[in-house]
Amino acid sequence: MGVLSRLSYVVRSKLNAVLNRAEDPSETLDYSYEQMRDELQEVKQGIADLTTQKKRLEMQKRNLEENVEKHNEQARQAVNQDREDLARRALEKKKTKMNQIEELEGQIASLQNTQDDLVDKKNQLQNRIEEFKTKKESMKARYEAAEAQSRVSEAMTGAGDEMEDVGRAIERAEDRTEDMEARAEAMDELQESGAFEDALSDKDSLDRELEEVRSSGEVNAELETLKNEMGKGSSGSSTADADAGSDTEAEVEAELDADADVESELADPEVEQELEELRDEEDS
Repeated sequence: MGVLSRLSYVVRSKLNAVLNRAEDPSETLDYSYEQMRDELQEVKQGIADLTTQKKRLEMQKRNLEENVEKHNEQARQAVNQDREDLARRALEKKKTKMNQIEELEGQIASLQNTQDDLVDKKNQLQNRIEEFKTKKESMKARYEAAEAQSRVSEAMTGAGDEMEDVGRAIERAEDRTEDMEARAEAMDELQESGAFEDALSDKDSLDRELEEVRSSGEVNAELETLKNEMGKGSSGSSTADADAGSDTEAEVEAELDADADVESELADPEVEQELEELRDEEDS
């Protein structure tokens, strides 16, 4: 087999496969039924044309038969008038018309036979069309039932093209959901580790460490003060506790200074005058 022959065979095979997939039996049966009905209509039209021709011949035959009677009467009248020449001419015309009638009768008989044959074939074709119609409807019902059953089976098993698309959509949704869940967990982890705060803060690592140490010292100092107030302070303290105590004393001194400032503000002459006025009002 040559290259072109093989190529042609492959093309025909592919085309045939495509046509088989695209072919709808219901549409094919309906088309075949319409074709048969068109053929039946053509046969009926042929019978009608043939009948028309036969009727024309029959009309010509009747006209000739009338002429035969007319020529026969002419011949009788000529004989009564002793005109044999006229009678002969009338009889000759009568003979011609009778020959034409005989020829027409043959043609009419032939057309009648053809018409009868076409009518028989038309009836046979019509019966076949009725049988085909019944079978067509049955085949269409079977095909539709089989198609519905196939779709249900494909839907149940997930083997259909649409179910495959649905399956792929579910897989893509699961993949995206897992990606989003992993991203959310990663963001939570970064937030807990302080990576976001570090990224947004303008402090360097040394500043952040010093701030953490200072905050821890303040908490320890406040805890030690609370323990001392409750009589549960520790006799021996570590270097870190001493530092914390020093920080606490500094804070206490700062508070005392603030109170002194307040007292100095209260010692203002205007304030003293207002207080004196209030005392005088109470005495009165």
